[in-house]
Parts: sequence; structure tokens; C-alpha cells
Amino acid sequence: MKAVIHTQYGPPEVAQLKEVPTPMPQNNEVLIKIHASTVNRTDCGFRSAEYVISRFWSGLLKPKYQTLGSEFAGEIIAIGKDVKQFKIGDKVFAYNDVQFGGHAEFVCINENQAISTIPNNYNFETAAPLTEGSHYAYCQIKAAKINAGQQVLVYGATGAIGSAALQLLKHFGATVTAVCNTKNIELIKSLGADTVIDYQTQDFIKTDTKFDVVIDAVGKSSFGVCKKLMKPKGVYISTELGKNAENVFLALLTPLFGGKKVLFPIPSIDKDYMLFIKDLAEKGEFRPLIDRTYPLEEIVEAYRYVETAQKTGNVVLRIV
Repeated sequence: MKAVIHTQYGPPEVAQLKEVPTPMPQNNEVLIKIHASTVNRTDCGFRSAEYVISRFWSGLLKPKYQTLGSEFAGEIIAIGKDVKQFKIGDKVFAYNDVQFGGHAEFVCINENQAISTIPNNYNFETAAPLTEGSHYAYCQIKAAKINAGQQVLVYGATGAIGSAALQLLKHFGATVTAVCNTKNIELIKSLGADTVIDYQTQDFIKTDTKFDVVIDAVGKSSFGVCKKLMKPKGVYISTELGKNAENVFLALLTPLFGGKKVLFPIPSIDKDYMLFIKDLAEKGEFRPLIDRTYPLEEIVEAYRYVETAQKTGNVVLRIV
């Protein structure tokens, strides 16, 4: 089968399309013929190992798992003898940020992991990007214990995580102020934002609203900058470590003082979440934004584009 392989950490060019053996499913696994995957910040981070801490999971000196692709959608073409939840021919979407494997023609995954049949009215290319951004956003919302009626600011509302956070926050009843660029104002309004701030013409820090939670979905701000926007017991959450990994340390220290605090939750995903996001997608309460689509052969170009930090939503990789 064709698969994108990286045998060393580095820039997009370390990713190479090669022929490798097709995997065979173990007893509790299904074999998926992948039709679509995505290229996202998770894949970029593990490929580059820019954050050295990621090497504790992916391999200190070289990649332990050489084919990335954390989310993917396709058709089950073979099953292990003990598989009970799926059958050959099922159309599924899945997420795996431990072993990855989505940037290939075939992949095996345990039936009890984060895998589900795709939502009604979705195809492979629209189902593939359902999970990466949304599960990060969901973990942040749950960690902050956001309730209906609370005021939440989403900085970077056009990215995969930000656009997912906006939609999930509206599902949970929050009042959302979204920060985005000029060209995406109408798009962000269509996702349900109550207020939109155009960072190209306005300084979001000067808004008069005080927020229960500030979600920095692009990691371009800081707790120090956003403190003035927060209510006395407000919460700041970022998708990035921050300068000198400050968000990790602030998450340990600030809760001790009982006032404004930083949270840095470790994201997790399971089958229950897959069913949750599938249900929202089928009800029309959630849709992943898709910026552009690349064929598998153009994986390097896809990486380069994602790393410009200019994408709107998700970048889809068409496998077959």
C-alpha cells in the first residue's frame, strides 16, 4: 500500500510517499480502506518535534510510528475474528493520536477505540475532519465547566479548534464572542457567534465585556494579556504551551490563589465522544470547516500550508 513515511523529525520534506506492507487486523481490530484524512497541528507537531516534550510519546531520537494522520474516514474491508461492533462494508470515521496511521491507504484500529460509523448525510471527506479540532475544544470546555449563559471569548475562531469550540459552546448554551479576521466575519456569524471582533480593525483587549472563560485557540495571546478581560474567577485556556511553557506552570500555580486561573487540560478521546460528535453532526449542530483538499501525493504542500497558520478550519487529505 501507499503510505507517507517519516523516519526522522524535521520540516515537511521529511514526509515521503512510499510503498509499505498492508497491515492485517488482529482479533479485535478492523482494517479500514482510508478514503480521506486530514493534515493538522497534531500531525505537524509530532512530525517536527518542535516541542521536545512530544518525543516522550513519539520516540526520543526518531519516530516510533512513522505514518502520521490522526483522523481518517473510510470503509471497513476486513475484521478480526472477535469483532462485534462493526462489519465489512461499514463506512467509519476514527481518531488515533498514539499510533496514528491515517496518511496511508489502509489502517487497522481496535473496535473499542475512537471509531464510529459516519454521520448520515456525510461523506468520507466531510467526516474525516470531525474529531481533531472538536475533541480538543470539547476537553477545554469540560475542563472549564462552562455552563449555559456564561460569557466566553474564543480567540482564533476560524481554526479547526476555534470553529469547533464556537459551535460546541453554543450547543452548551454559552454566550460567545469570537475573534477572527475580516474575511471570515460572516462565516463565524453563521456558526452562531453572538459577537464577532475583527482583530484586523479592532483590539479585542479593549472590549468592555468581562468573560467567565477565555479560550485562546491559536496560542497567540497569553494569560497576562487576557487577565484584564476576565471576571474575578475567570479561566484562561490555551491550545499551546505558551512562552517558556508558561501555561503549564501557571496551570499548577494560579488555582492555588482562588482568583483568575489558567487551565491546561490533557485532551483525551473515546468512543462515547465519537457518538456525541456524530449525533451533533446529524442534527446540524456541528460541522467541521474545510479550507482546502490535497491529494495524498501532495502531502508536503499540505504540511506547508497548515504551517502558515492561515487555514480556515481543516485541511483534508484525499487518499483514494
